[in-house]
Amino acid sequence: MAYWLMKSEPDEVSIDDVLAAPQQAVAWFGVRNYQARNFMRDGMRVGDLALFYHSSCAEPGVAGIVEVCSAAYPDASQFDQASHYYDPKATLEQPRWISVDVRAVRKTPLLSLKQLRTIPVLADMRLLAKGSRLSVMPVEAHEWRTIEALLEK
Repeated sequence: MAYWLMKSEPDEVSIDDVLAAPQQAVAWFGVRNYQARNFMRDGMRVGDLALFYHSSCAEPGVAGIVEVCSAAYPDASQFDQASHYYDPKATLEQPRWISVDVRAVRKTPLLSLKQLRTIPVLADMRLLAKGSRLSVMPVEAHEWRTIEALLEK
């Protein structure tokens, strides 16, 4: 099993939206960065766990845990001309962007970015690196265990 961090703006999709969705699962769509796409396409597997991270909000941070519940598939929003995520270069024959489905495992107390930055063992975490803006990134096993322990308190 691999561990991930997946960022979402809560006004687009929040952990509460996932919990309210049918079967508590949603498509993770709209990723428009090649490195983040490659993590989803090449690295994610059904059963992997991810920290659901609220970003671009008053208090960014880990808001829950989700499980990857589908293999990667073409992101439908790239073909929708009415979508903010439309990509005119994407074709059905050669899609450029992918989605995976995630299912809620649980909502957690918010573990803020500010709090994460105070934990020495997380100093090298990708999320905390200067200029880190990826919406999907791997989380090392020791980072996962540290964050999970903090969320259990």
